[in-house]
Amino acid sequence: MAFEDEPSGADEGRPQLTDIPGAASAEVDSDTPVDSAAPLELAGSFGEYALSLAKKVRSGESGVLPVLGGLVLLVIVFQVQDSVFLSSGNLVNLLVQGSVFILLGMAEIWVLVLGEIDLSVGYVAGVGATITAIMSTTHGLPWWVAILAGIAATSAIGAVWGALVIVFRLPSFVVTLAGLLGMEGVLLYLVNSNGTGGTIRITDSVLNDLANGNMSTSAGWVMMIVAVAAFGSVTFLRDRHRRVSGLVAPPVTVSVIKVVVLAAAGVALVLVCNTNRGALIPVQGVPYVVPIVLGVLAIWTFMLGRTRFGRYLYAIGNNAEAARRAGISLGWNKLWAFTLTGLTAGIAGVIYASRLGSISNNIDGGTLVLYAVASAVIGGASLFGGRGKMVYALLGGLVIATIYNGMGLLGLAASYQYMVTALVLLAAVTIDSLARRGRTSGD
Repeated sequence: MAFEDEPSGADEGRPQLTDIPGAASAEVDSDTPVDSAAPLELAGSFGEYALSLAKKVRSGESGVLPVLGGLVLLVIVFQVQDSVFLSSGNLVNLLVQGSVFILLGMAEIWVLVLGEIDLSVGYVAGVGATITAIMSTTHGLPWWVAILAGIAATSAIGAVWGALVIVFRLPSFVVTLAGLLGMEGVLLYLVNSNGTGGTIRITDSVLNDLANGNMSTSAGWVMMIVAVAAFGSVTFLRDRHRRVSGLVAPPVTVSVIKVVVLAAAGVALVLVCNTNRGALIPVQGVPYVVPIVLGVLAIWTFMLGRTRFGRYLYAIGNNAEAARRAGISLGWNKLWAFTLTGLTAGIAGVIYASRLGSISNNIDGGTLVLYAVASAVIGGASLFGGRGKMVYALLGGLVIATIYNGMGLLGLAASYQYMVTALVLLAAVTIDSLARRGRTSGD
């Protein structure tokens, strides 16, 4: 089966990747040498950098500022309404709740960058969790084999959706909508055939601890220090390499501020998690799910923002035809994007089942996919393609989890949660549309 989109012979005068509109600047750092005649964007003093950033915000490129502002506002509102919201126990619970939303949002980012969508990730995650539970509980396989089986199955499912979209040129909306219905049927069949009373319970302690277990207090500090040191090293080495190579790079002050902010956030996270939140017995430590989510975030961020494959995805999302004429294989890159969507959904499904300690036939995959898309879009990803970062899913997922958690503390019905989430999603899409309109009128 071939996924190439053009004859093997190269066209004369075929445009290069840097000629594709938006490809050189879409969410990735341009590798173009500093041009003294071009407007200063990332080089120069901190003041120049701040002015450049302010100019971007005024032109509609506000980045993550709206979602950060919205998240802070939600936290303030819920804390005023219920002082329990910012307690260590509730904040840790919020992180665990939000982990599934964040992972599903990252799964959606892979295809949203292309201008595609996957409506099946909720039930695909459920199928992956079910296969993991069957392999572990019914067949008694080691936990790691069970997890590999689950995410291998979801990766294959994502590859099938991608192949259908590519080979038959079908809209991803229709293919994955059919996939949603089909995977719901598969999940029901697997659970009813292997479970008791419509439920498969997870008996493996390691699988249960993925979402419910905690690291030791000292291990949390070690993890935080290693993560901050790794981020700082990568940041400064990358910036140094860019300056030596004559490429644009942010001022050193900006890089220092990034590392300091990350360190402060890490210290706050570990302090909150290491606070005793148990009623009858001491419960302390960073939940295992936190480093799992951060690990996936780091790897996926590198792949999407620092590899040729990631740059190709942005190029395709900005202008598929220009990308094709530049020699980029639309077929293979889309296939891998859909496969990674399935893989990430599988990881989310394993965490979902671990948190509940079981997987049942009443999983609401339709709601999960809506939360997945909402997490990505609220965080700042564009439904039109060409823009999106994995960190957007992190921020959007935290917003969804905050709404879900805060309204639960207030005792509000699920109907209010859905309506508020809908309003937040509508606001995010409106901001994205207005920003695109502003950038277009400014060109």
